Amino acid sequence: MMDFITVPVIIGIIVLGIYKLFELFVCRKERLAIIEKVGDKLSTEMVERNLKLSTVSIGNISFSALKFGFLFIGLGIGLLLAFTIHYNFQDFCGNSYQLKSCLYGASVLLFGGLGLLVAFLVELKISRKA
Repeated sequence: MMDFITVPVIIGIIVLGIYKLFELFVCRKERLAIIEKVGDKLSTEMVERNLKLSTVSIGNISFSALKFGFLFIGLGIGLLLAFTIHYNFQDFCGNSYQLKSCLYGASVLLFGGLGLLVAFLVELKISRKA
């Protein structure tokens, strides 16, 4: 059923893996070069001061769960709203495949984006308190 997409997906995954591997080694070399250049200019007092400021600012709070949670809530609301609109207006719009796909896609993207926006606002509010 989905044989036509298997080959491009596998090739894409392999190419992405190879690209990320090369990127890992290149970024490592760049970071080492930057550390060598900046290493002579840093003093121990500057490093200690920066470490103290970074730990006080936000702590060890990770917002990835919050982002994913609001994203999935938004996606769920979008799907539910699209289903409700499609079910209620089925007689008016007919059984058009293009209309259904546009309705579901637009509502999922809209409410998923709104979920991420809400997550950003909550994260901003929490980081201002800290």
